[in-house]
Amino acid sequence: MRPFGAMWLAVWVLLTGAAEAQKLPVSRLLEMARSEANSARFREALLASLGEAEIQKGTAVFGEGPDFIWAVESEKLPSLYVDGQPFGTMRHIAGSKIWFHTGTLRTGVSHEFHYLVEGARFGGLTDVAAYGADSYPQPGAPQGKLSEKLVHTSQIYAGMQSDYWIYVPAQYDPATPAALMVWQDGQGFINREAPSRLLTVTDNLIHQKKIPATVLVLIAPGTIGARRMRSIEYDTVTDRYARFLRDEILASVQAKYNIRRDGYSRAIAGQSSGGICAFNVAWFEPDQFSRVLSRIGSFTSIQWKPNELDGGQSYPNMVRKQPKRNIRVWLQDGSEDLENEHGSWPLQNIQMANSLKRQGYDFHFSYGNGTHNQAHANAELPEALTWLWRDYDPAKTEQIYEMEPAEKAKPLFRVKIYNRE
Repeated sequence: MRPFGAMWLAVWVLLTGAAEAQKLPVSRLLEMARSEANSARFREALLASLGEAEIQKGTAVFGEGPDFIWAVESEKLPSLYVDGQPFGTMRHIAGSKIWFHTGTLRTGVSHEFHYLVEGARFGGLTDVAAYGADSYPQPGAPQGKLSEKLVHTSQIYAGMQSDYWIYVPAQYDPATPAALMVWQDGQGFINREAPSRLLTVTDNLIHQKKIPATVLVLIAPGTIGARRMRSIEYDTVTDRYARFLRDEILASVQAKYNIRRDGYSRAIAGQSSGGICAFNVAWFEPDQFSRVLSRIGSFTSIQWKPNELDGGQSYPNMVRKQPKRNIRVWLQDGSEDLENEHGSWPLQNIQMANSLKRQGYDFHFSYGNGTHNQAHANAELPEALTWLWRDYDPAKTEQIYEMEPAEKAKPLFRVKIYNRE
């Protein structure tokens, strides 16, 4: 049974007839699909668990681990396609217009699905995360503690106020300096039940000794009065935000907690503009942060000012032309990411990957079929963090990062046009 399955099943048993109106876990729905697929109870359970409106729109899907169930309302037999391929035959619930299908998906990535009804495309979603075991609470893995919201007023960004939270793992020992990881857009990670699963994944990986005991700093974009500073902080290609973290935020954190000061023991992460921000900080301050996680990174011209200020679109060329930094980088993007006046997210991330490869960086490029969405990155978070912190030795304060032999053997990434015919 999947995590939480026993608890949900107990609730279902206790409430008996009322359970049909409550959201049930996938494990219970799959059991009902096997034993009572044509029952009114199963139909009501699907409506409650997957949502009646979503079933009517063809967007209803519910998964836990590799196990998924789809449901759709249709007069005619719908054909389910997952990641562009036919995915089994839908089953009809007698006396209704509802069709359903159960199946397993590869975990650690996101998936796309849609239907064909009499040859016409219908419904579907483009970013469906399939989480692996490390994204669910695991027995024996103690939970860390999240601080209350802290507020910092900056001098480097005069008058800017930033909310931030500090997450301290259960294994933290004040006598032993802890590793550090800073997350941009930190307000999106403070809820343990949020799609990111960051706090749960961190707990599990520390418990399994796949990553060191790591203090997380979750920092939200700042504001000056009503002015939102996110793009100025994140998309501007200078060392200003790096200095803000080093001299202001981390100075405050280090006053409360025993944090390692070496870049070898520090990582930084973000998504979208926060993704380029993470890379930008390590680029300018590799002695402060040497491990980078960039998810759907905005390596585009958002803050480019011609003849005045570099934009993120310059980074692929800067990586090729400037001295190599001693940093390790995990990049993630999807083929359906943004294309707008600022540039092409997929093409820029491919350019970044090829530039890092040509210059011999220790990097990994995870490229899926997602949109400007965190589903893929959330699903692969355990793998990404394990890769970033691999071979970490707390007895060291530095390491020369080298490209993995398996990556060396691979060719550069190439682009193929697939959507014009």
